[in-house]
Amino acid sequence: MEFETNLAPYAARSTASRGRRFAEPAPASRTEFQRDRDRIIHSTAFRRLEYKTQVFVNHEGDLFRTRLTHSIEVAQIARSIARNLRLNEDLVEAISLAHDLGHTPFGHAGQEALNDCMKDYGGFEHNLQSLRVVDELEEHYGAFDGLNLMFETREGILKHCSVANARKLGDVGQRFLDRKQPTLEAQLANLADEIAYNNHDIDDGLRSGLLTMAQLDEVDFYARHRTEVARNYPGISGRRAIHETIRRMINALIVDLITASRARIDAAKLESFDDVREAPPLITFSDEMNREAAQLKRFLRQNLYQHYQVNRMTSKARRIIRELFEAFMLEPRLLPPDYQVAASTEGSVHRQARKVADYIAGMTDRYAMREHRRLFTVEEI
Repeated sequence: MEFETNLAPYAARSTASRGRRFAEPAPASRTEFQRDRDRIIHSTAFRRLEYKTQVFVNHEGDLFRTRLTHSIEVAQIARSIARNLRLNEDLVEAISLAHDLGHTPFGHAGQEALNDCMKDYGGFEHNLQSLRVVDELEEHYGAFDGLNLMFETREGILKHCSVANARKLGDVGQRFLDRKQPTLEAQLANLADEIAYNNHDIDDGLRSGLLTMAQLDEVDFYARHRTEVARNYPGISGRRAIHETIRRMINALIVDLITASRARIDAAKLESFDDVREAPPLITFSDEMNREAAQLKRFLRQNLYQHYQVNRMTSKARRIIRELFEAFMLEPRLLPPDYQVAASTEGSVHRQARKVADYIAGMTDRYAMREHRRLFTVEEI
């Protein structure tokens, strides 16, 4: 299609894709990857991201980022970089918008709690759950379960996977067994995710008051850009200074990623899309930027993600997830009918546990809290 005529020879093209699990007529006015993006945006799981935690639970403030706003920011960053590298913008956007579809309520605390609950039933991992959402759980089409996305979109959603799980996933898990790379678009979406959450978590941390600008001056990358802002705009302060600093940090990361990746791509002498799979990872920051990004991550982990006020909420979140799981496993009739497994069927306990995990993972933060009140508070019905 004309949409893909200016792509680099090593970029993914929908016309050369491995296709969909279930054959469908080709779209008339868009590429297959554009169709994937559109299906993701119209999915139920995508809408639910509006009320799922990034760092701060939705009710803690209207201006904090959610999984939805985070996914949109990832897609914007990824598309900008893809255009500079002549990669497929539509594929990278689809992967970016779908990468968190399987996330639990309450962010990483919810995932850790649900994984602990599922330890005897195959575990829980949000990348695998995102793939499960688009392959099985969405119910929009008469001919198949899920969204029936293109192979390359599904592969990009699955960022991490154990060998044991890869063996169960067929073609989409094969690269983990063969130790091969995904598309450059998938590699790019992964790093765009990192750029977005590191920098925007700074913004939310400052807005919440859990981080201070004085603390952040301990981080070389932040301090350098904040000093530059102060020099260029004497007297600037408040939200304007924060936004100007973070904007420059994001730009520096994007420029570094484009420059370093282009150099690695040129050195690899790629001649075709297939060469990408045989090469080492090619979308990467420079060594110096990797060091600075690692310092920023350590700072956020120690000062924001492990802040006592965040820990208070995550402690509540783990308890809510655990108690919901235990209640539903003890009495599956508390679940909606679609999530109940007949006790007489083979493997019913494991299948019931996976259904419970699907139900809980699909909840928004506020729905999980409401369900918990309904089950454990006498005043709620």
